[in-house]
Amino acid sequence: MRKFSGIEWASLVLCALCVVCSVGWLSSGSGRVPAVRVERHAIAAKIEDTAVEPPASSTAQPEPSPSSAVPSAGMTGKININTAGLEELQTLPGIGEKRAQAIVDDREANGPFRIPEDLTRVSGIGEGILANIIDSITVE
Repeated sequence: MRKFSGIEWASLVLCALCVVCSVGWLSSGSGRVPAVRVERHAIAAKIEDTAVEPPASSTAQPEPSPSSAVPSAGMTGKININTAGLEELQTLPGIGEKRAQAIVDDREANGPFRIPEDLTRVSGIGEGILANIIDSITVE
């Protein structure tokens, strides 16, 4: 019978540990796929709620121009931030003359807002103000 040296014993033990660990690792995940949990952000839920609105009527009506004095609140009672004038924008909580003018200026410079949350691109309007007015505004 042959005697093993210390290095040979260490090599054998390490090989045995590698085999045991490999078998354990391979058998632990067999057939099981971990569940994935998807959480929706509150603003994403608001986007879905406000983005799907039925048409106001079956007959097509021309959109008022941004400078017209026609109110932009439709049948929903919400203010359309893409067509509202200065006075109408100022009826929103936290929106004064300067912020209303900033909304109109941004709309003219960058085009219409795609979703109500785009309003945060306007200087002076952050998440706090948006949270206060999100239920009162719409985009069309």
